[in-house]
Amino acid sequence: MGNWPEMREGQNCCSLIKDFGGSLLNALKISANAFARSSQLSLRQIELYMLQVNVLRTNPEWVKERLAVKNFKQIELVDEIVALDNERKKTQLEFDNTQAKINTSSKEIGKLMGQGKKEEADGMRLEVGNWKLEVSTYGEKLVEIEKQLHDKLIVLPNLPAEQVPLGKTPEENVSVKEAGTKPSLYAGAKPHWDLIEQYNLVDFELGSKITGRGFPVYKGKGARFQRAMIQYFLDYNTSAGYTEFIPPFMVNEASAYGTGQLPDKEGQMYHVTADGFYLIPTAEVPVTNIYRDTILKEDDLPIKMTAYSPCFRREAGSFGKDVRGLNRVHQFEKVEIIQIVQPERSYEVLDEMVAHVEKLLQNLELPYRILRLCGGDMGFASALTYDFEVWSAAQERWLEVSSVSNFETFQTNRMKCRIKNSEGKMQVAHSLNGSSLALPRIYAALLENNQTAEGIQLPKVLHSYFGGEMIN
Repeated sequence: MGNWPEMREGQNCCSLIKDFGGSLLNALKISANAFARSSQLSLRQIELYMLQVNVLRTNPEWVKERLAVKNFKQIELVDEIVALDNERKKTQLEFDNTQAKINTSSKEIGKLMGQGKKEEADGMRLEVGNWKLEVSTYGEKLVEIEKQLHDKLIVLPNLPAEQVPLGKTPEENVSVKEAGTKPSLYAGAKPHWDLIEQYNLVDFELGSKITGRGFPVYKGKGARFQRAMIQYFLDYNTSAGYTEFIPPFMVNEASAYGTGQLPDKEGQMYHVTADGFYLIPTAEVPVTNIYRDTILKEDDLPIKMTAYSPCFRREAGSFGKDVRGLNRVHQFEKVEIIQIVQPERSYEVLDEMVAHVEKLLQNLELPYRILRLCGGDMGFASALTYDFEVWSAAQERWLEVSSVSNFETFQTNRMKCRIKNSEGKMQVAHSLNGSSLALPRIYAALLENNQTAEGIQLPKVLHSYFGGEMIN
């Protein structure tokens, strides 16, 4: 199995194996450049595939166990990928050996011609011609094997961290903390969809007319309330050292692939087919990709970014009371925080980001709880995720308003975002992100929890941003 590197403080087994794979990358690049020229895949994709295959080879049974924690159904892909890579190596060797014979014979033909041995040279040319046909066949086979490997590898999710609890459904998530006081509402209290209509804040029917169901129109005080929250969230983030960005709201395929939305969430994304762009499901996608194909210095880290954006999600198949009003819409606003950090610090930074979002909910005076997601409820790209939920008093249920995740090297490996240390050695960075916050359900909870007979009493932190204390 080779010599294992020492585990750094704060590093888990998942990231250790991933880093171990990186140390063998150069050894695995044999003939990669030549192969890249013979295929339609980029050298970056080939590097990614070789690194991933090496992780599977290092400890396939452990990888299968971790994938099972994530409730991944295609465990057999691990063995299929290793078998395909064996076939690739065999074919590559035959390709290289035959090409070497061609090169050697070509030089020999030149010598024979120089010696006037034309007949002998012609015979060797025939043999070289046959070898060139073989090389062409091996090249075509390599392209097909590489395509099969790529198609299988891109459906493998990130491996969950050791702290991820076992479970298949949201009900099996682990409650880490619950805080705040659930309000007692007065007798005439209403759910937010009725309050929205009463105070003329959001028009769902107008949105349906303009676009379709799930595209609300905020108006008057409703629009000002939305803008107040966005501005406050951004100010809160920038005061904590995050740099604000306004990114494009559409991305290309490479960006969506880099952060793991493709191919996993392709069916949930709006695709502008004429241009090959995707409307973003979160600002995480364009902002994290700022550092795609980038080599960072240690002094550049940590990189802390925040951005507001509209988010677009098809949410196919959503129905019932849980999607009423602002509970689930196709277009919504969200403020995101993203960090790119050194691997040994990523779990410390995850705790910092969780505390950052928690303080924001405390400032909004909302009762909340923090959940550590079980393997079956985690996202495709995440190694460990904490969800935040706020209590919706009129609906009498918890509403998810934020996810904070450590992706370890999953995104940065896809994006080829690396760190060069002071000794000139390369390592793959770690990326993290969180919602700070997603607005629709925060909007709903603030309306419901703060309603009085006189109007909606806003939390103090929003008074100056909204220009008043109440919506009435």
